[in-house]
Amino acid sequence: MMNSIASAAMNMKAAEFSVQYSVALEKKAMDTIEMAAQELLEMLPDSPPMGQYIDTYA
Repeated sequence: MMNSIASAAMNMKAAEFSVQYSVALEKKAMDTIEMAAQELLEMLPDSPPMGQYIDTYA
């Protein structure tokens, strides 16, 4: 009886650690993607070039 309780507790802790690790990894990936998106937005010009438009109806 005691062995099964200890085993269940260890399995629960292992699952909890796995979830925490996955969440931390996802947060790190989201931070990296957000930083990359900010850099791309900074590379965009402030205003469109004057006199140069794209004809989307052609």
